[in-house]
Amino acid sequence: MPDSLAQLEKQRTELFRQIIRLGDFRRGSVTTTSGKCGKPVCHCARPNDPGHGPSFRLTRKVQGKTVTETFDSPVDLRKAQREVETFHRFQELCAELIAINERICGLRPVEQTLTLQEKKRPKRSSRKSPTK
Repeated sequence: MPDSLAQLEKQRTELFRQIIRLGDFRRGSVTTTSGKCGKPVCHCARPNDPGHGPSFRLTRKVQGKTVTETFDSPVDLRKAQREVETFHRFQELCAELIAINERICGLRPVEQTLTLQEKKRPKRSSRKSPTK
């Protein structure tokens, strides 16, 4: 059975409440990198050495450019991971909100009243067009 307008509005209100309670969030992805630095005297230059890393980074777009942030401590990394997870939850809630709003718009009755501007119909021109 389809939801009533009142039920959908209640669901929408609950989604707004959930969004308000989210807390801090930020866009991006937390990824790992590892590799060799290229210095000939470093331990990573030895054969079969795994190299440096893994290093964790937060990567995101800012004004069309990729910005990367590295973390000084595991605490900073966990904080960023929580914030990115919260952002993904925010995106999910927004998608649900849009879907419910679209259903509300489809169910909401059309207003039967017209504004004064809408009531005024343009008059047809009484002038005859010149014949060719």
